[in-house]
Amino acid sequence: MKNRPMIKGLLLIFFGIILGFPIFSMMYYTMVRTSTPQFCSSCHEIQFAYNTWKTSTHVNNAQGFVADCMDCHLPAPHDTVNFFYTKTLHGAKDILAHFTQDEYDHAEQREKAYRSFNNAQCMKCHRNLLYIPDKRGAMLAHRTVVYPLPGMEKKFVDCHRDLVHNVTPIYRYKQNKSY
Repeated sequence: MKNRPMIKGLLLIFFGIILGFPIFSMMYYTMVRTSTPQFCSSCHEIQFAYNTWKTSTHVNNAQGFVADCMDCHLPAPHDTVNFFYTKTLHGAKDILAHFTQDEYDHAEQREKAYRSFNNAQCMKCHRNLLYIPDKRGAMLAHRTVVYPLPGMEKKFVDCHRDLVHNVTPIYRYKQNKSY
């Protein structure tokens, strides 16, 4: 009789794992599949942002690195709870806008996105901003953003707001200097 509560507990754990694993796997699969630029651009409202992103240096650069939608618009994936919450919130907002708005105002949405950005989102990729050997002015400017004086806080997008999502007839491509 004393083993019954233990057996019951073990059965609950076993069935929890049996049910939890497929549910977690389906949620993870859904998040991965819906986290690509191609998926984001499947809505016609986002097609403009997708096309202008493709011509930017966030895709075309000498390093071969691609910063996709999630890199800029969502928290880092290792902040799991915040990442899933923010991703779900963005998705719900986009679906609601798709079905309720007559016209999607790209300029307004862009400004909303810039207001929501924080420097940590940029620093996910641009970690080496304080070491730019041939550009001392840029290095010092970045230092004032990374380590601001009280009351002098700025966002990286305050200076770099025209890097992505602008109509351009050419692909922007930044060449590395060879040393």
